[in-house]
Amino acid sequence: MVSGPLIAIPTYHLAPGRVARWPQGGYGVPSPYVDCLRRAGARAVLLTEADDGDPAELLMLFHGLLLVGGGDVDPARYGAEPRSELYGVEPDRDRLEIGLLLAADRTGMPALAICRGAQVANVAFGGTLLQHLPAIDGLLEHGAPVEDAVATHDVRLAPGSRIAELCGTDVLSCSSHHHQGVDRLGDGLVATGWSPDGLVEALERNHGSLVAVQWHPEDTAASDPAQQALFDAFVAGAQAYAAV
Repeated sequence: MVSGPLIAIPTYHLAPGRVARWPQGGYGVPSPYVDCLRRAGARAVLLTEADDGDPAELLMLFHGLLLVGGGDVDPARYGAEPRSELYGVEPDRDRLEIGLLLAADRTGMPALAICRGAQVANVAFGGTLLQHLPAIDGLLEHGAPVEDAVATHDVRLAPGSRIAELCGTDVLSCSSHHHQGVDRLGDGLVATGWSPDGLVEALERNHGSLVAVQWHPEDTAASDPAQQALFDAFVAGAQAYAAV
């Protein structure tokens, strides 16, 4: 008998030629995300940009929503002009993920948003983004996605926050590879984690079950229980949601 909550994961679009012998492109999600969910006891189902029906109807089959990393959110979504450093903008993916996240928020479905996912979450609730961190003086190295460059830095979590309670610590060592970040917070979002330079690294909804992190917990979760704890708690919440 199949068990475990069912988690929806919107996918990357893979451009033609990105995968050998896939000349027309495709869809995918890096395996570490799925591995983390499986360790926590969940089942993952991948959604594509073509899944453009009513978000609430799509989510009726699921018990949790995971938003993963990827390209930049279209600046038109938050009323900004695009910078030249933008990469991987997929308006269809933006539309799908924002629609799913808002639907999950309305129903109280647990949602975990990672890296791009955290940026999508901020924009979904009316926030804005810093489009290119290297152009801002005083920020430390946060990695460069297009060059697959990874940085490691600490993240300080707000004492008493949901994420600090989930991870069991107020300071995490985090894997980071992003060139954008949260600027103005979206409505109803609370910053609960920061890198040493003051950049927002964790967000929570002031109601509901959203936790969003700017770093990549899936990179180190296999060897760092505090990072795996994010997935464990997310899946536990999805299990409880399934039982309602």
